[in-house]
Amino acid sequence: MCSYIVEKAALVGSAKGRKGWMRIDTANVYFDHPYYSTLDHVLAIDFTNEGEGGRDRVAVELSADSARALVARILAALASGEAAHEPAHEPANEPAHEPADGRPGRAITDSTAVA
Repeated sequence: MCSYIVEKAALVGSAKGRKGWMRIDTANVYFDHPYYSTLDHVLAIDFTNEGEGGRDRVAVELSADSARALVARILAALASGEAAHEPAHEPANEPAHEPADGRPGRAITDSTAVA
């Protein structure tokens, strides 16, 4: 039985689909029966641009183990990449610049601090 439970994530990025490169603004993520894969269940991610109607998409279907390995590698790449590109004059807990989408950045705060 399919659960049809979908987690949505707002994105700022690009993906290469059947028509070439496209902007993406949404990822629909779910763990359920695949459309194409021969696995019983997959973590599926559909990258779309809902702002432009969501007609085109780039989709992936991953085994649970592959999805977990990918998450670990994404986090490792972000950590090492951000460390390598961080300007020497700025503290590590402050954003180096505003995000490309124009939204203000947020500094990392100590969650144990008393408000």
